[in-house]
Amino acid sequence: MAAARSFGPEREAEPAKEARVVGSELVDTYTVYIIQVTDGNHEWTVKHRYSDFHDLHEKLVAERKIDKNLLPPKKIIGKNSRSLVEKREKDLEVYLQKLLAAFPGVTPRVLAHFLHFHFYEINGITAALAEELFEKGEQLLGAGEVFAIGPLQLYAVTEQLQQGKPTCASGDAKTDLGHILDFTCRLKYLKVSGTKGPFGTSNIQEQLLPFDLSIFKSLHQVEISHCDAKHIRGLVSSKPTLATLSVRFSATSMKEVLVPEASEFDEWEPEGTALEGPVTAVIPTWQALTTLDLSHNSISEIDESVKLIPKIEFLDLSHNGLLVVDNLQHLYNLVHLDLSYNKLSSLEGLHTKLGNIKTLNLAGNLLESLSGLHKLYSLVNLDLRDNRIEQMEEVRSIGSLPCLEHVFLLNNPLSIIPDYRTKVLAQFGERASEVCLDDTVTTEKELDTVEVLKAIQKAKEVKSKLSNPEKKGGEDSRLSAVPCVRPSSSPPTMAPTSASLPQPILSNQGILGDE
Repeated sequence: MAAARSFGPEREAEPAKEARVVGSELVDTYTVYIIQVTDGNHEWTVKHRYSDFHDLHEKLVAERKIDKNLLPPKKIIGKNSRSLVEKREKDLEVYLQKLLAAFPGVTPRVLAHFLHFHFYEINGITAALAEELFEKGEQLLGAGEVFAIGPLQLYAVTEQLQQGKPTCASGDAKTDLGHILDFTCRLKYLKVSGTKGPFGTSNIQEQLLPFDLSIFKSLHQVEISHCDAKHIRGLVSSKPTLATLSVRFSATSMKEVLVPEASEFDEWEPEGTALEGPVTAVIPTWQALTTLDLSHNSISEIDESVKLIPKIEFLDLSHNGLLVVDNLQHLYNLVHLDLSYNKLSSLEGLHTKLGNIKTLNLAGNLLESLSGLHKLYSLVNLDLRDNRIEQMEEVRSIGSLPCLEHVFLLNNPLSIIPDYRTKVLAQFGERASEVCLDDTVTTEKELDTVEVLKAIQKAKEVKSKLSNPEKKGGEDSRLSAVPCVRPSSSPPTMAPTSASLPQPILSNQGILGDE
């Protein structure tokens, strides 16, 4: 695995680059030579036939006046014989080494491209990116498009800036680093996607490279995937502008993303809170962030870093390793929450943490009981698929919720019992016709059956009262739900909710979509 170079003020001298011809292979009727390029800890392979070397040589002779006789001569007879190929491998390696030695500073553009510096080498990567943005940057900014970039490119820019070299060492104005910095200052929509395993033909583990995002000054939306959150610097510099953030396949905790500087302090509190006890740091909040997607990570707890995202309306923590729901009482504006495919087994006291929740996805957990949901009076959409709910009694916990309209219960043990749909709908009493179960509209026939079940239940209650006269009448049978009247007759909520929400990036086909 290739280790990244030092990421800080103390740097070693830039290592010399090497190119070795390590083998060859026959493709159709011609021989392809395999070149291994080494740049410090980074290595990659490039394949070229002899004619490619010849074209390179012609250009270098014309542009840089190198010796015409430096390249081994072309052979026609027996050109693919093993002895000739082996000799040519050695000669071509000597040729490449002489070229690299002849240009120790800035590698000529044609040679850099021949050796794929624009894919794998810091100076080549930044030069290629600068030229791309020189030609298309204004168009991309004007169209408001998402700009996609790899961790290796960001690593290269970060390293280049820390080297303190001239921004245009090659002398070609198109490759000036200033084109990158001008673009990043104005870009609003950024996507950073790493790769699993080695990058391209190299040994570079792109997802482990450190990079700095502080060069971006105007970001509204950031999407990061397959990177190491511990190695991402400068994201917090976007706090004033960032409205939507997605970090997937990258983090082991929420703190890594939201408050990376927390590790430097014993105690910290969000800016604007009343300080109690010893506090070593006051951390500014993400004042513009309303949508946060931390799905598909290895997060095991909802930690206190959520105090720093008070304006969050949409939060996706699906496909993690959460065992309990904690700290969400700090999110007064939260209305859409996805906790699907975690390890939740209890919902006790959930209403004390989710005051204004409208959409809640709990699919794919370990839930057997729904008792913690009975006071989520604002809830409209609820997904409980792929859990362990066996008893119809559990549905009574949500049967009296006045605003609930969409419920998913498929792939639970209770979903295979006879007349499953009508028995579930009966728990909603007079609101049965308003509830859509498992994305299927309730039919008139089902409603008729529900009325029969309600009549049977009522008869049982009357009989029970006659046999137990001391028992108070009118006890909650949960078959008659209160109508959803907003806002005067529903229980008070902690804060007003937003009328419209930004659409989350990388959403799992919508919070209630089919998995």
